[in-house]
Amino acid sequence: MVQYGYETVLVIEDDEDIAELTSIHLQDLGCQVNRAQAGDVGYQLAIQYSFDLIVLDIMLPGMDGLEVCRKLRAAEISCPILMLTAKSEEIDKVLGLETGADDYLTKPFSIREFLARVKAIFRRSSLNAMLPDAQANMIKVEDLTIDQQKRKIMVGVIV
Repeated sequence: MVQYGYETVLVIEDDEDIAELTSIHLQDLGCQVNRAQAGDVGYQLAIQYSFDLIVLDIMLPGMDGLEVCRKLRAAEISCPILMLTAKSEEIDKVLGLETGADDYLTKPFSIREFLARVKAIFRRSSLNAMLPDAQANMIKVEDLTIDQQKRKIMVGVIV
């Protein structure tokens, strides 16, 4: 069973009411919540500090959420991103997910669904943390590579 609490969450949302609502419920889960109302400010916080989750609106002042997501992934920030936005067309969802978001929830939303998605993200993150590092299981000698985890031997393959 996954224990919630002590996760750090960055909420990048310009609607004060939604930011407050999500923050209260995240804090009820035991999360430490930081907030930003503009995309560029949120981006800087995400670059400077380590978070367990970023809740990201798309329509933001300063820098839109898609650009924030794109830049975070380009900077190799692998923190899970949950997009929480009023943009509900299929193309918007696809674009958000293909830009690098891990999940996408449209406004208006149920707080129960929001919390269920947050918990699911935390569960996946904790499971991934328990997986062995793929590179640690690789033995390389010249052009021979042995993947101990997969029990696979490769010759002339760049890994």
